Amino acid sequence: MNIDKKLNEMGITLPKATDPVGSYVATKISGNLLFISGQISIDAEGKLIKGKVGKDFDTDQAYKAAERCALSIISQAKKACGDDLSKIKSCIKLTGFVNSTDNFIEQPKVINGASDLIKNVFGENGTHTRAAVSTNSLPLGVAVEVDAIFEIK
Repeated sequence: MNIDKKLNEMGITLPKATDPVGSYVATKISGNLLFISGQISIDAEGKLIKGKVGKDFDTDQAYKAAERCALSIISQAKKACGDDLSKIKSCIKLTGFVNSTDNFIEQPKVINGASDLIKNVFGENGTHTRAAVSTNSLPLGVAVEVDAIFEIK
């Protein structure tokens, strides 16, 4: 499967894979595993998607923010694989963090935004294990952050 062709057919333009601003790396390959650091919710114009889910955003809006995280994950994977997404063998795991109010309980539905996008882009190779976690705050006040582990060829 040609992933770039699939992205084009889906009308998806990947954001630029940015370098981290902290004391860590965006990606790390260990053996045949590609680890991708947490990607925060940034809209198509490059603005942070900030706020609390359950207060500033509903589940559907936060789902879209999680999709944006997944797009950044794919961008980082592409960069780490020398611009060749065919090197991705499978997605192993996503971990999603939702900046939510105390009474918000739909974190899994929010992180489905990232899960569904990864599955739609990579097909069966995109099925993965996952955690969806609530948190009282995320870096820069963003609504969602997702990290990933991929198996590579």
